[in-house]
Amino acid sequence: MTALLAIDLGTESARVAVYAADGTPLGQGESGYPTAFPHPGWAEQNPEDWWRAVVAATRTALAAAGDPEVAGLAVATTASTVAVLDADGRPLRPALLWMDSRASAESARTAAVDHPVLRYSGGSDAVEWLVPKAMWLAGNEPDTYRAAARVTEAVDYLVWRLTGEWAGSQMNAVCKWNYDPRGSGFPDDLYAELGVPDLRAKLPDRVVPVGEAVGGLTAAARAELGVRGGAVVSSGGIDAHLSLLAVGGARGGRVSVVSGTSTAFITEMAEPVFPPTVWGPYPDALNQGSWLVEGGQVTSGSVLKWAGEQLLGRPRAELPALIEAASALPPCEHGLVVLDYFMGNRTPLRDPRLRGAVLGLTLGSTPEQVYRAAVEGVAYGTRQVLESFVEGGVPVEEVFVSGGIRHNPLWLQTTADVLGRPLNLVAGDNLSLRACSVIAAVGAGRAGSLAEAAEAFAPRVRVVEPNPRHADALERGYADYREATAATRAVSHRLSAPERRSR
Repeated sequence: MTALLAIDLGTESARVAVYAADGTPLGQGESGYPTAFPHPGWAEQNPEDWWRAVVAATRTALAAAGDPEVAGLAVATTASTVAVLDADGRPLRPALLWMDSRASAESARTAAVDHPVLRYSGGSDAVEWLVPKAMWLAGNEPDTYRAAARVTEAVDYLVWRLTGEWAGSQMNAVCKWNYDPRGSGFPDDLYAELGVPDLRAKLPDRVVPVGEAVGGLTAAARAELGVRGGAVVSSGGIDAHLSLLAVGGARGGRVSVVSGTSTAFITEMAEPVFPPTVWGPYPDALNQGSWLVEGGQVTSGSVLKWAGEQLLGRPRAELPALIEAASALPPCEHGLVVLDYFMGNRTPLRDPRLRGAVLGLTLGSTPEQVYRAAVEGVAYGTRQVLESFVEGGVPVEEVFVSGGIRHNPLWLQTTADVLGRPLNLVAGDNLSLRACSVIAAVGAGRAGSLAEAAEAFAPRVRVVEPNPRHADALERGYADYREATAATRAVSHRLSAPERRSR
């Protein structure tokens, strides 16, 4: 039996799954790695930790699957998680994690530039993306930047470890590097205007559309991973963006909402719209001939983890009891509002200098009330993104949800209640892994197209209906959330100013 191998490099761990040719999961493995937060708004990891985790998780998954031969594999990772490497692929410094917001000034500089390719990203590059991070490196660590042979995404680093080739995902290139597949390709003139004229030379040598083969495993990678068989490596991309391939494929009005540490909102359109409140539309980022639209919350599940484990001091094993107690409370009667901007706002506000807040605390506030308010605040952030889609001309007809939200019943139900619409909860495994199995099937010749494989590998779903009894209270809570966001913006900007960190 031949199988498909899927690799997902997440925020906290590498997850690997083995699938049969029909999409049936056969075995999984997981291995974690640490994140350092050296300053407020900074987040770093060691790329060599990624590879060690991928090796360990792959060996576990293959053993669980009975050690089948592998016909194809694909990789999904967070983005932009940026590695800075020498000519031999060794890290020159820790990688800048996707949530790292140190490049806010550089992001703002991109908004002041008039270049046609920026039309595809709402007029500027977000603080999370590779280009502002490269600008920050060039301005703040010039020796390291000059020494870097590669400034590249985590997915490209792993593809290089697997194949020995520097091949960039077209998805990452279009969505994070201002690459224009329908025009001039790499915008060298834009890079020069932004102060990184040599950036192109540090990026991967070629750009490969999602689903196309990059190459085979090197002998070294095959030995480390314990892989048998032909194992063609196909171009993957950004974890959440690929999720459309794992919900049966992209259709008009279908939105995939991946809620874990952060929340990403992904949909595709046949014709583009250009509101400033979304990321995109990105041409040919996933399916050729289509336009990808993205929205996001930088922090969602991470806010709930912080509230439960750090603020309230509950060990992870005790969180289910806290969630149950908070679920018993009526919504919004606690008198609290939580703002979910702990690492800034992706969309629709596009403001990396916003910060989180808990408003309305009294000496009588209980842990259950604080946690319930945090869940509601995260759900309000989700509504804010989806409302911006509709207001900007991006249709939202059916919503598929997946990720860590499925393990938190209060978060899941509150999201449905705040949105006032049914949610299609994807059953079973990680969508990024399932999407990679779709990509691997195409690259290995087991399916004729991404659409064909996505339809064949479509998962089961469970519908979560909103509770109409909660609608009025949550409507008032959402109004307070929006008003509190506006009221605290100036203070957030002052508190997040770089000069405050040096005092």
